[in-house]
Amino acid sequence: MNPRRKKRLFAVVAIIFGIGSAIGLTLYALQENINLFYTPSELINGKGENHEKPFIGQKLRIGGMVVPGSVKRDEASLDVQFKLIDTGPMVTIRYHGILPDLFREGQGIVAQGTLVEPNVIDAFEVLAKHDEEYMPAEIAEAVKGIKHEKPKYNLNNEN
Repeated sequence: MNPRRKKRLFAVVAIIFGIGSAIGLTLYALQENINLFYTPSELINGKGENHEKPFIGQKLRIGGMVVPGSVKRDEASLDVQFKLIDTGPMVTIRYHGILPDLFREGQGIVAQGTLVEPNVIDAFEVLAKHDEEYMPAEIAEAVKGIKHEKPKYNLNNEN
């Protein structure tokens, strides 16, 4: 093999190695930011066919309904504790901060946080879901005066 081909081969191998290393390092760095979604039943019983459970210290998202009567607020701080349920076991969520305006008992929420015990999550974000009839104030004001009229065409081809 002549020296020119050796240089080209070395350059191609170096480029492939560099690209592979960059992809590997990127995936390793993103591994810390992956948040898997669980329901309370999946958190306790495991997820999927293998019944995989998250490990203590894992970041995750959990969604469910706030159990009525379970919200406990600390009067001296912004600490809140409440329970979530879906169709099975309950999970306790601990949160420090101001809860969203739509948060209330019996309402669906999604919390992001860290698993600290098998059924306890320290949340750093709580998102309250709204029902399907929700409409932002700007849109509600815009459609307030609009009257709905029946369409002038017939979909059933009847006269």
